[in-house]
Amino acid sequence: MHRQAPLDRAGTGQLSLRIDLPQGRIGPGKIDLLEAIDREGSISAAGRALGMSYKRAWDLVDAMNKLLGVAVVQASTGGLRGGGATLTDAGRNLVADYRAIERAAQRAAEPRLLALVRRTKG
Repeated sequence: MHRQAPLDRAGTGQLSLRIDLPQGRIGPGKIDLLEAIDREGSISAAGRALGMSYKRAWDLVDAMNKLLGVAVVQASTGGLRGGGATLTDAGRNLVADYRAIERAAQRAAEPRLLALVRRTKG
């Protein structure tokens, strides 16, 4: 899933951050999925909210589990009310760390992004 980053309120460009770790990659799609799981309460609902299949959502969760070596999502099987999913502490920490790195990178790059946006406006 690739999303186009919008301009922020100040009119500067917005960074899209991918972190390459020795074990794998973490980027905006995986983090958006974790946030959607937290918000929606299930992997399938999160996938639907982001326009992806359950299989794609589960594959991304599985990739993050393997990357961290611990579960990022705790899923419960269906029943009378159906199954559900919540983020584990590892999942919440991953989101928090990624968003903190993203904010720091955005702040550091803002002057250059603003200059780039000014040079590219027609």
